[in-house]
Amino acid sequence: MNTEKQDLLARRRRLLGPNLPTFYDEPLHLVKGEGVWLWDAEGKKYLDCYNNVPHVGHSNPRVVDAIHRQASTLNTHTRYLHETILDYVERLTTTFDDSLSTVIMTCTGSEANDIAMRMAEGITGKQGIIATDATYHGNTALVSQLSRSNVPGVGAAFAELVRHVPAPDSYRPLGGEAGAAHAAAFAKAVEEQIHALNRSEFGFAGIILCPFFVNEGFPNLAQGWLQPTIDVVRAAGGVIIADEVQPGFGRLGSHMWGHQKQGFVPDIVTLGKPMANGHPVGAVVTSADTMAAFRKAFRYFNTFGGNPVSCAAALAVLDEIENKGLVANAKSVGDYAQQKMQALAQKFDFIGDVRGSGLLFGAEFVLDRSTKEPATEFTARVVNEMCTRGIILSSLGQGKNTLKIRPPLPFSTQNADFLFDTLEAVLTELPLRP
Repeated sequence: MNTEKQDLLARRRRLLGPNLPTFYDEPLHLVKGEGVWLWDAEGKKYLDCYNNVPHVGHSNPRVVDAIHRQASTLNTHTRYLHETILDYVERLTTTFDDSLSTVIMTCTGSEANDIAMRMAEGITGKQGIIATDATYHGNTALVSQLSRSNVPGVGAAFAELVRHVPAPDSYRPLGGEAGAAHAAAFAKAVEEQIHALNRSEFGFAGIILCPFFVNEGFPNLAQGWLQPTIDVVRAAGGVIIADEVQPGFGRLGSHMWGHQKQGFVPDIVTLGKPMANGHPVGAVVTSADTMAAFRKAFRYFNTFGGNPVSCAAALAVLDEIENKGLVANAKSVGDYAQQKMQALAQKFDFIGDVRGSGLLFGAEFVLDRSTKEPATEFTARVVNEMCTRGIILSSLGQGKNTLKIRPPLPFSTQNADFLFDTLEAVLTELPLRP
């Protein structure tokens, strides 16, 4: 590591505090981004196969221009009348079911999920929430309790109102069989936690899930797989919250939203990272009745949520997705990438499972296909070696052994060729065990 990076790390620790993570064994010092590419301080170029924040590409001209024009004119909060927030909400809600017609704008996905949980309380009069045991939905004191990877800390007061169920895993399905049996086993686990919450002081308010279960390792689940769970939750009077921060805005190629691909309509949808291509924007989308119940039960105002500059950026993202055909691009390039990954799986027997949809794809590495033991340490070495060779990606899942490849939507087949040529070389050269 060069002296400049060492100095930056020392300043981070001194000014930002300890335990602030960085990616990769040798952290990147990035100074420029354009499209699907990033450059570090030494001029090295990297293919970005990780970041969903610059959804329509780093430094996208349409978004940069929209931010510049609006910031040059007016930026204030939503207690003054302004049409941009209304234009955005009208445009955004046309992509959802007609029932999802009202929006609260926030600055982050964490804020959006915090509001969604309070909405569930406002509707049901109860507080208990169910999540999977390998998820992540943000880091407010309340929302952080949804993630078992978070240290309880001062948020422990909320811990008892959250109950966890085993995360879906199509490679090692709950109940022993994939498909309908797996779906039924997951629904049964949810039903058991509903009963447990209803026996507690909190009662059952609802369930929150990413409809593509991205942090859980994005298992291969057929459309309708969640329907038994939806039925159980609705029968118990619970609210269904779909966290679309990762699968949303066309990333999956087949649909604009993950819940549409799975085939259900949630009661509440939460949005975040990719909404404005890096400008801090989040949102909660719900029905008029749910919004009215929330507004009656809670007083909520967000100074920066929905400001004119953020909404201008978010509108520009929708324009770019539509005008550049980026959902269709996600499907065509994603299908191509799946074929390339399947070809690698034929060559390397430590690739246990290939999965994904659109421009969110990857593979699970195992030490042995028969035992399916996660190759966690090997996966970490692959991620770091890919970075060394100029490609940024990551790993996740319960065993941290699933490659997570999630590039900006302008990603091309030529970019995919570079990615897979490099990945094949790395997998050929790295030993499975050190």
